[in-house]
Amino acid sequence: MTGERDDHILAHMIDISVCVPIYNEEENLPILAREVKEALEPTGKPFELILVDDGSKDGSWAAMKRLKSEYGFIRLIRFKRNCGLTAGLDAGIRAARGRIVVTLDGDLQNDPRDIPRLAAMLDSYDGVFGVRARREDPWIRLMSSRIANWVRNKLLKVKLTDTGCGIRVMRREALQRVKLFNGLHRFFPVLLMMDGYRITEVEVAHRARKYGTSKFNIRNRVFRALGDCLAVRWMMRRRMTWEISETAD
Repeated sequence: MTGERDDHILAHMIDISVCVPIYNEEENLPILAREVKEALEPTGKPFELILVDDGSKDGSWAAMKRLKSEYGFIRLIRFKRNCGLTAGLDAGIRAARGRIVVTLDGDLQNDPRDIPRLAAMLDSYDGVFGVRARREDPWIRLMSSRIANWVRNKLLKVKLTDTGCGIRVMRREALQRVKLFNGLHRFFPVLLMMDGYRITEVEVAHRARKYGTSKFNIRNRVFRALGDCLAVRWMMRRRMTWEISETAD
């Protein structure tokens, strides 16, 4: 009972939870931890960094354990096998204890220094989503991303600029009803809007990948996006909305 009570108290002390899925990012991890610390410590708000090892085959898990011993704000989750980016985000979000939940990619292309600015906007919104203004990616990745975003907007009848951007800042309560399926991490703005939450997009920094290789290509970025879009479109059409005017027991 004491342990459960301590966990409950600690949960109320955390303001920001940063969730990062990791797959073969050994060299990036020390930089990521340091940058999150440098970005959030000056805010004076308690925070945690949740690293989810998605079945890495390099030395990522050992690096994560070393970082946990160095930084008190780090928490670790390790999958038995590789389950994909959506599963890593889902596990991190479900473990998060902060009132604000942030997602980042583990490749250092997102800049943690953007987090405080986006988090401040939650006074007016329930979700703030990054838009990579000047992307540092190969042209083939840029083209596939643009096609995927165009397809999503057309099929779902929304106007979203960059659903693939990894930096997202959301109110914890807005995520309570979100049920993620494989691939649906790209639809966080749509899923929140479906439940009546207010969202906005903001330009953020984007950096070239320094270590490691991208896990995405034309096949899993464009063609899979079509099937995912059709699934979300079905969800939007079948969504139930009702209000109770009166009850009598």
